[in-house]
Amino acid sequence: MWLILGFIAIVATFINLYMYKTGKDYKLAMAMGLSFTALTLCAEHSLVSNWVKGEDWSALMDVVPTMEKALWFLTIVSILLNIAPILLELKDKKAE
Repeated sequence: MWLILGFIAIVATFINLYMYKTGKDYKLAMAMGLSFTALTLCAEHSLVSNWVKGEDWSALMDVVPTMEKALWFLTIVSILLNIAPILLELKDKKAE
């Protein structure tokens, strides 16, 4: 499930950037990108929770250390890419 939600978050982020570049209202796409990023994190947490409940220690030891770094990196990138249009608009307003 987290893989599907993560893919949707990536697609929504690129739609956000495309809509900004074409001059269209991008705020809904930005909200969707950030929302699906949050849902991806929740789904990943649920997966880890199920491993703990099932006492699947090998899965936890194999996957969690790597996924922790990947999730931090991808979440930060998602936030930065999704808020980039707002920051660019603020920069353009200050330049005027």
